[in-house]
Amino acid sequence: MEVDRVGTFSAYFPIWNKLSGEEQRILEDAVTHKTVAAGTLLHGGSEDCIGLLVVESGQLRAYMTSEEGKELTLYRLFERDMCLFSAACMLSSLRADVMVEVEKDTALWIIPPGVYETLMKTSMEVSNYTNQLMASRFTDVMWLMDQILSKSMDARLAAFLLEECTIEESDVLSLTHERIARHMGTAREVVTRLLKYFQEEGIVKLSRGGIEIMSRKKLSALAA
Repeated sequence: MEVDRVGTFSAYFPIWNKLSGEEQRILEDAVTHKTVAAGTLLHGGSEDCIGLLVVESGQLRAYMTSEEGKELTLYRLFERDMCLFSAACMLSSLRADVMVEVEKDTALWIIPPGVYETLMKTSMEVSNYTNQLMASRFTDVMWLMDQILSKSMDARLAAFLLEECTIEESDVLSLTHERIARHMGTAREVVTRLLKYFQEEGIVKLSRGGIEIMSRKKLSALAA
């Protein structure tokens, strides 16, 4: 690992200060730094095992694909988040075809799965943190399933648009109908129909490849 990246990695690994000096050295020697362009597929499912990803900057998307080819976003990964699914091969109880793609140009560290698996077996701190992270991701997915089962598509779309406004810190979103459909696990035609309804109600303003939010209040009411 590059010398100038060692100190930086330690600031982004959540339990660094709880590790022993030897455990820190093992990670320093093994971890690699990488910059990945938007649109890159980083992890291709359960047969892929590139290692654990620690995000320095940028944005990743974890999603699943149905047999019909529809995608459903499970959660996003941002600065200081860590992705376990990209090293699912080391977790015998975890077998899921979760894909990870780069949504925005991303700088990240990769911890080899074998190295992390060894640390899990020898360090109670690493083992506990990993279990907490798995529980957190499981909660995210269960929340998503609850939304799918209990909310109408227009409510889900409203919630998605509000989330995007928060992520982008803007009411003007560069999003295609196809991209939204991929996030929500539905057909583009469904998204187009709902967005046209939103526009008729003065909630959004549609343009080619973009959406402007005209009323967050109305969106919030729909999402609720």
